[in-house]
Amino acid sequence: MKRIFDFILALALLLALAPLFLVLMLLVRLKLGSPVFFRQPRPGLHGNVFSLIKFRSMTDQTNAAGELLPDSERLTPFGRWLRASSLDELPELLNILRGQMSFVGPRPLLVRYLERYTPEQARRHEVRPGITGWAQINGRNAISWDEKFRLDVWYVDHQSLWLDFKILLMTFTTVLRREGISPDGSDTMPEFRGTSQGDE
Repeated sequence: MKRIFDFILALALLLALAPLFLVLMLLVRLKLGSPVFFRQPRPGLHGNVFSLIKFRSMTDQTNAAGELLPDSERLTPFGRWLRASSLDELPELLNILRGQMSFVGPRPLLVRYLERYTPEQARRHEVRPGITGWAQINGRNAISWDEKFRLDVWYVDHQSLWLDFKILLMTFTTVLRREGISPDGSDTMPEFRGTSQGDE
């Protein structure tokens, strides 16, 4: 039932938002250059890796050695606006159509994090990753990694269509209020290094 709901809603939104999609493609191309889309391998259901699609929000600026500058230095005002409005996530509707993601579920993180999870934290991969989730409406990026994973696993144990509808409705409020976009004093979430034994 959830997969059918995801497919129908994703298709309807892609058709309805096609003009906005095209405008954003043009703006990203003009302000950030090519490519318009950011693609990155992410672990999905059961840890199977897929290619996540988002609108670019950062430049490709490098230092004298040819290495990419830190994320905070490559994130432009336009990119910050894209992230704050969550419009950079719009292409993930394509991931939903392909069955790689759902509207609601734990956010798909970096592949290298897989080996850093505790067995309990790894349970977040028992469901498809989502555009939004229980952690996103309960702090988003303003909470710690451990708290995020605790909320992700809570969702796995309590998932239902009713809970998904509640999360979707609360997501609109969170986005409109621009709550929890980034941790205090940083533009991006720090890398997850693993949970220490004493914190498990």
